[in-house]
Amino acid sequence: MIDTTSVIFGSANPNVRNLLNSPTVKTSSDISPEITFPCALIAYEVVAPVVASLVATTISLSTLEKIAHSAEDVLGDVREGKLNLNDDAISVLLKANDQMRAISENSAKKMIEVADDPEELMQIFNGNKSFEKASPLAMVYGGHQFGNWVNQLGDGRGILFGQIDSPEGLVDLHIKGAGKTPYSRFGDGRAVIRSSVREHLCGEAMFGLGIPSSRSLMLFGSNEPVMREETERGAMIVRTAKTHIRFGHFEYFHHNKITNGVKTLLDHVIDCYYPDTKQDTDKYLLFFDATVKKTAHMVSAWQSVGFNHGVMNTDNMSILGETFDYGPYAFMETYDPNYICNHTDSHGRYSFSNQPSIAEWNCYALASALIDLFSETELRDILSKFNDYFYDSLIEKYRKKLGFKSAQDSDYDLLLGLFEIMETEKLDYTNTFRELSNIISSSDNFKLSEKFSIWLASYKDRLSKDENSIEESKILMDKNNPKYILRNYLAQSAIEDAEQGKAEKIDELAKVLSNPFDDLGKSMEKFCQPAPKEQQNQQLSCSS
Repeated sequence: MIDTTSVIFGSANPNVRNLLNSPTVKTSSDISPEITFPCALIAYEVVAPVVASLVATTISLSTLEKIAHSAEDVLGDVREGKLNLNDDAISVLLKANDQMRAISENSAKKMIEVADDPEELMQIFNGNKSFEKASPLAMVYGGHQFGNWVNQLGDGRGILFGQIDSPEGLVDLHIKGAGKTPYSRFGDGRAVIRSSVREHLCGEAMFGLGIPSSRSLMLFGSNEPVMREETERGAMIVRTAKTHIRFGHFEYFHHNKITNGVKTLLDHVIDCYYPDTKQDTDKYLLFFDATVKKTAHMVSAWQSVGFNHGVMNTDNMSILGETFDYGPYAFMETYDPNYICNHTDSHGRYSFSNQPSIAEWNCYALASALIDLFSETELRDILSKFNDYFYDSLIEKYRKKLGFKSAQDSDYDLLLGLFEIMETEKLDYTNTFRELSNIISSSDNFKLSEKFSIWLASYKDRLSKDENSIEESKILMDKNNPKYILRNYLAQSAIEDAEQGKAEKIDELAKVLSNPFDDLGKSMEKFCQPAPKEQQNQQLSCSS
């Protein structure tokens, strides 16, 4: 299906075959040899991460059929004409002048090693070439969408290709936009260049900022027309994450009254991600507490860098506190606590300032899915910790952004004072924090409003009482206040080039975003400039 001669640029890191054939790869028998299921529905979600592991043992076709529909089945149906798709529907690379691809080198080096033969890798991920140790699966889930329960949301375009047992723990390989799955509902199973480039870039931006996130390993573009709000070009992304298990997986079992599925999935999660707690009598409570804590810490990290996710439905929440499912997200430019980046969010449910409370609400939704395994009191006791987890983490992040080593009670009010000035004067969130370190360490006169000057005097007085020297404070601030963020106008410029088959801007921007705290010199100043006023804090489409 792919014309490998059409590849015109890109590189891949070597030795993927060695890693994918590694003896450390988990097998199905390592994880859950005793599990049996009453129906394919239950088996599908619970065993997907198990069966999709790059298994060293052979799984019979009959077992696969009982468990789930594999991606190969879907591709086979296309080849045999059973699905009404044209010949190009599964292809992710077409003619050279219409194609683009970007590869995240850091992701490959850090998380998995990629073959030195990119054409072969494309063939594998595109389904044209089988890989004997992979059993690709799609994972169905439900979730609360804008607060309303939806019985089945996905995964209508995502395929879990496999898992690698890396030195840093399990790593999922996930293909997004490869075509229809049994759970596509009314969708086409495709993704478009616009949203795929945005996801690719944001994964790198978040990783550079030190925020747990899925990351893009490879990005393919095609000339295939895909209908969204208008006709766009298709794309496919291969991403990595610690897990793709979501709050919505547990909710799906609970709301469909498949109680056994909740417990079985929970045991699997503990086996894979919290093995040290397996023998604890309260291992389920420890899992839930860890999930609440990681979720709170994740959102505190978002707030500290001005990140607005845009679609915090429960199905978009990772049980390991990783940011993923990037849709109409935005890094806030001028400070506006009520900023809404998703234009379909008419009531502002997922506005920037609402993110902490929505994250807590989502934890309550997860708790309701686990209610058959706990008492309500136990769940509420853990849920009551959310605010402490969040605010303790957030204030610590802001102290570092302000250069404080020690803590004082006045810090909170000082911070609120800065926010008030930033909102009133419509200051750039990122650049204001970054510039503070220059203001406190320079003898130059900076053009500041009277209100800002009064606040600055209080801030300098607070700094004088800190354990850090001014030089130490500046170093701390520059390590915690990024110079570069993924501004929407920069992403849009890269997207427009990608739609013409050019990936140079994607590569350049990704490299800058992977080093957001470093001053990369005058040639890179263009990447820290605010957007034109008419493009600041824009709302974006959720269609992807």
